[in-house]
Amino acid sequence: MRRCAFSRAALVLTGLALMAGCTPVTPIMTPEPTAAGAPSPPPSPVSTMDQSTGTPAPPDPSATPGAWREHGFVVVSDVVPHALLEVRYYSSYNFVGERIDGYGAPLVLLTGEAAEALKKAAESLAEQGYILKIYDGYRPQRAVNHFIRWAGNLDDQRMKSIFYPDVNKEKVFDLGYLARRSGHSRGSTVDLTLVNMKTGRELDMGGPFDYFGEISHHGTSLITERQTANRNTLRSAMEAAGFKPYSREWWHYTLIGEPYPDTYFDFPIG
Repeated sequence: MRRCAFSRAALVLTGLALMAGCTPVTPIMTPEPTAAGAPSPPPSPVSTMDQSTGTPAPPDPSATPGAWREHGFVVVSDVVPHALLEVRYYSSYNFVGERIDGYGAPLVLLTGEAAEALKKAAESLAEQGYILKIYDGYRPQRAVNHFIRWAGNLDDQRMKSIFYPDVNKEKVFDLGYLARRSGHSRGSTVDLTLVNMKTGRELDMGGPFDYFGEISHHGTSLITERQTANRNTLRSAMEAAGFKPYSREWWHYTLIGEPYPDTYFDFPIG
C-alpha cells in the first residue's frame, strides 16, 4: 500500500484554488502527529449511528447511475465549494484495502437538506480559519454489503495494523464500528475533519479517521486537552448547524430531522 503525501504549500494552493471556485480534487494529506498509541497513517472504516438489524436491506429499485438526482441528493462540492475531499472508499487506502463497491467516482453525495446544513457549519468554521475536509457522505447499501463480506473473510487481515490493530475483525459489528444497515445509506450522514487555512494542515484530532478503537471515541481520556479542543471545535460547529455526533467516532455526524430516516438507498456514486 502506498500513501500520497502533499506538501504544505501544495495543500494551501489547493485550498486557495477551491475558494476561487475551481473543481475540488481528492488529495490525501499527511495529518499532524497524533497522540501516543495511535498509528500515524489515517485509517478508514466509516461506521453508522445504527446498530445491526440482522440482514442487509434489499437493493434499492432505483439503483442505477445518476439515480441520486431523483431523490433530492446533491454533490456536496456544488453546495460547499471550499470543502476538500478525500474519498477513502474510492481509493484502496481504507480498512478493506481496495475500492469499495458503489464508489464509481470520487464524489461526496448528501441529501439537499444535509448539504445545506453542512454549508452553515462550513461558513461558521471559515470565520475561525478552518476548511472542512470530507471523507464520506452517502454510502450505497452495496458498499455496506462489501464490508459484510470483508468481515466474514477472517483470512484477510492486510489492513489490520493500520485500522484495527487491537480489535478482532469478527467483532467490528458487535462493537459498533460498522453496521449492516448504515446511517450513511440514508444520505444525511457525513464523515469529516478540519484543515487550518493558514498552514494547510489537518487539525490534530488525537487519532486518525476510521480507526477502530477507544481513541476515536468522544470523551476519551487517551488524548490531550488540545486534541480534545480540536474535536470540540468541529463538534460545536456541526451541532450548531443541526447535526448530532456519534459517540464512538469523532468524525461522524448525522443531520437531526433527516429526510429519509427509514430508507436505505443503493444507487451507486457516479
